[in-house]
Amino acid sequence: MFLGFLDELRAGGINASLKEHLTLLEALDRDVIGWSTEEFYYLARATYVKDEGHLDRFDRVFSKVFRGVLAPAPEGHEIPEDWLKAIAEKYLSPEEMEEIKSLGDWDEIIETLKKRLEEQKGRHQGGNKWIGTGGTSPYGNSGYNPEGVRIGGESRNKRAIKVWEKREFRNLDNDVELGTRNIKVALRRLRRFAREGAADELDLDGTIDGTARRGFLDIHMRPERRNAVKLLLFLDIGGSMDPHIKLCEELFSAATAEFKHLEFFYFHNCVYEGVWKDNKRRFQERTPTWDVLHKYGHDYKLVLVGDAAMSPYEIVQPGGSVEHFNEEAGDVWLKRLTNVYSSAVWLNPTAEPYWMHSQSTRMIREIMDNRMFPLTLSGLEDAMRSLARKK
Repeated sequence: MFLGFLDELRAGGINASLKEHLTLLEALDRDVIGWSTEEFYYLARATYVKDEGHLDRFDRVFSKVFRGVLAPAPEGHEIPEDWLKAIAEKYLSPEEMEEIKSLGDWDEIIETLKKRLEEQKGRHQGGNKWIGTGGTSPYGNSGYNPEGVRIGGESRNKRAIKVWEKREFRNLDNDVELGTRNIKVALRRLRRFAREGAADELDLDGTIDGTARRGFLDIHMRPERRNAVKLLLFLDIGGSMDPHIKLCEELFSAATAEFKHLEFFYFHNCVYEGVWKDNKRRFQERTPTWDVLHKYGHDYKLVLVGDAAMSPYEIVQPGGSVEHFNEEAGDVWLKRLTNVYSSAVWLNPTAEPYWMHSQSTRMIREIMDNRMFPLTLSGLEDAMRSLARKK
């Protein structure tokens, strides 16, 4: 039973053994879980996956083998999907765009949105007031407004001050090797070797010297020489970072290979009060950022990876996050991180010439005290030199 699943896992790069397969069957036989596909998914993942970097591979295999079995979970009190599908694109001339006025500041826009949600009873298309699609209202998608809240749809004019939608992100794979070798070479600039732990490596020079002095075989052992640098890696995931997934996977793979003391977390756009390890469980299994600050000492080096492309309100305004209401602004948490981890850099996968065209990028670069570097080989080398200088 499920032998095809086992074969697909092995073909997908997950080292699943027959013993683990029998453990899964025994758990099913003893009714460890209920009769739901979701429970089976988590049981199988806990049984077969021993490395967090293989979570995405497991998800792809599971989706392939059990396609059509997993039904979408019911969602409550969300905006109906058919409201959010654009029937037609709204094209406006520059003169028409100029005539459309912004509602005003953040508080006024959010307060008006609350009133619209209370008053609106049906779907609207092409209008200038209600929540809908293809119009000039500040609420909805696939239309135009100089400043508003995009609800669903895709970003077109990059003008929204807030985005309301539920997104699905995937974990990064730490076994991507294309281009990883060069990144490893750049990361090796950040090294501080030390011999720690059990003496399990032969000390050849010490053995030869001891033998010569004593006149008989005198074996000396020593701890393995390892990179003692401790690294905290924060990775922006989803949204505008999707085009950079391959590059981030290469960086993630290289970092996990080069640093023994590595801890990683995901965030979206800006770091707030919670970060997470698994993108499929990011709403259920979050790690409070306060816990990170208290658990990992100030001797850790901090590396944040993201394109820094977002609404400026996400950085400076409580409630500016695109997925939840953050009680404290993003810049508050970024400053807390850089205060605790004085050795910190931000790696940006967007080409450096475009940074000055993004207000949010300029803001984060200033918060990071200009320690923002492009995610290129030369940028990585400069970032590692900056981290190595900071004690």
